[in-house]
Amino acid sequence: MSHRPAATSLIPLLMILFGLAEAFTALTRHSFGVIFDDEDIAAYAGAAIGILYAAAGLLVFTMNRIAVAGSIVLLLLIIAGRIVMLVAGLYPIDTTRQIVALSAGTAIAAGFAVYIGLQWHRFE
Repeated sequence: MSHRPAATSLIPLLMILFGLAEAFTALTRHSFGVIFDDEDIAAYAGAAIGILYAAAGLLVFTMNRIAVAGSIVLLLLIIAGRIVMLVAGLYPIDTTRQIVALSAGTAIAAGFAVYIGLQWHRFE
């Protein structure tokens, strides 16, 4: 079994925490500085994205290449889902704080995907 660097344990843990936070934010419609539209579809879509985010983190913990590839696919779906929600108007972007929060969240998900891809050689 190959050595697991600390970051390979920290990144999936963060993904799980961020995913659960995103699901909580979506269902409460206002938390952590991000406000969702009042429509139920926004809450359900945001919660689904959060759950996928947490699932992606769980897949990375396995250290299995097939599961990790699935995690990267989920991260790409998360990024696409956030963009679709933005374009559909389900994420209001009427304040700078909202724009920064959504941009940072999407960039973090992309960064996780890139990091995991760069660590591909560590997975079995």
